Amino acid sequence: MERREVLRLSAVAGAAGALTLGTVRFADAAPGGGRPDGTSGAEQTHRLTGHLPTGTPDFVYLPVEVPHGVREIAVSYGYDKPTVPDGTAGNACDIGIFDERGTDLGGAGFRGWSGGARTEFFLRADDATPGYLPGPVNAGTWHIALGPYTVAPQGLNYDVTITLRYGAPGHTPDPVHPPEHARGRGRAWYRGDNHLHSVHSDGRRTPAEIAALARAAGLDFITTSEHNTTSSHRAWEGLWGDDLLILTGEEITTRNGHVLAMGTDPGVFIDWRYRARDNAFAKYARAVRRAGGLVIPAHPHATCIGCNWKFGLNDADAVEVWNGPYTPDDEVTLAEWDNTLVAHTRGRASWLPAVGHSDAHRDPDVVGLPQTVVLAEDLSRRAVQDGIRAGRVWIAESSKIDLAFTVTGERGEHAGIAERLDIPRTAKATARLEVSGAPGCTVSFVTDQGRLFTSPLPPSGAGTVTWQTTPDNAAYIRAEVRHPPTTPGLPGPMAAMTNPVFLGPGR
Repeated sequence: MERREVLRLSAVAGAAGALTLGTVRFADAAPGGGRPDGTSGAEQTHRLTGHLPTGTPDFVYLPVEVPHGVREIAVSYGYDKPTVPDGTAGNACDIGIFDERGTDLGGAGFRGWSGGARTEFFLRADDATPGYLPGPVNAGTWHIALGPYTVAPQGLNYDVTITLRYGAPGHTPDPVHPPEHARGRGRAWYRGDNHLHSVHSDGRRTPAEIAALARAAGLDFITTSEHNTTSSHRAWEGLWGDDLLILTGEEITTRNGHVLAMGTDPGVFIDWRYRARDNAFAKYARAVRRAGGLVIPAHPHATCIGCNWKFGLNDADAVEVWNGPYTPDDEVTLAEWDNTLVAHTRGRASWLPAVGHSDAHRDPDVVGLPQTVVLAEDLSRRAVQDGIRAGRVWIAESSKIDLAFTVTGERGEHAGIAERLDIPRTAKATARLEVSGAPGCTVSFVTDQGRLFTSPLPPSGAGTVTWQTTPDNAAYIRAEVRHPPTTPGLPGPMAAMTNPVFLGPGR
């Protein structure tokens, strides 16, 4: 038995916010007669079609009145992709679902999101499509959420089919989440990748495949960071070990940029349905921290639609300056981050640590290219986060590269990454970078005055480079290891880089 209902949207005021359409209602009784008490195994289906014009709000909710006795909800959808002129965005529409607890921002009703990665999904008590949360299918008004990411000039025609399957409700197993500690090596430099995607969002790899690739890349820790869902938090059972710490998190994917919630408590969902104009980001940054996570804007100058970071850096704990293989947009992010260091040395801002992650989704994306190397007291969630928050970090394209960076004074004073060499402004300071695993590369020392010293490494890629300056000449020093240039007018791709050492009397 199937009922067809057509909804037509002819006009929409404004592009922000959300639109709720008319409610879809299912009969209380299961098809074929009798009550939906778990004995009939019957199902009901509704199909909805509609049109969304240019200027549609960011989210369009399709309310579905779910009766008692439903075991499973299954949804499939599609939309047209008309030809558009060059330079004009075509149609792209995401999808997700909220249960009877509602669609309030930050509320409890979230049950899953697949963005544009899937055309169908299901959920029930004991199982769900990756990206969606298993749990009871309670009676009440559920909402299918359409996210018209871009709409062609002709508008977007959507087609949604909703199927309710009746039967015994089933049991939701208790989730098994990764432990917060691994054995580790005590106080040491640990390598990790905090930006990874699996089949639980728009990735193509399973958690098991990612864990294997992380170990092969020489990583000590990883963070699962799916787009706008926590469904992967329970998917790593049996994959962690003494050699691999697995943290849970989320890539909060808004229309005005993406941000990593790194190391949040398992199962804690952070909402994404707002823009910079809404002045809501500070609230959700606080929610990330309440959940024990770090706030890390991702690929701030990426060129994909909606990827460019528009919320500013005031609420961040670190910033991803290197995302995947090094490209010109990373160079722009690096320059912007370097400007924040200059502002800090002038007393105008706190300094923000730099990190780098792979953002790996599928082959041939390389897990651990790049990787964040953190000085932590042990291999644990809190210790790794503390190291990142403090800036005790350098970034490398692979585990083949190793380095040590220090700055020393004339009287034996010593400072490492993220520390201050507290010496008089005219005293001599010697920067020293030891590198291995970087054949064909060049070392540079960068300061608030720019790139002040450059030296090639030996052909083996292993060597020590030193440079002498004073705090008057360099308020901070950071090191870069680069490959030869591949793009005219730009420095070579990054092989490794450090956070700064600050020079001069402490404030």
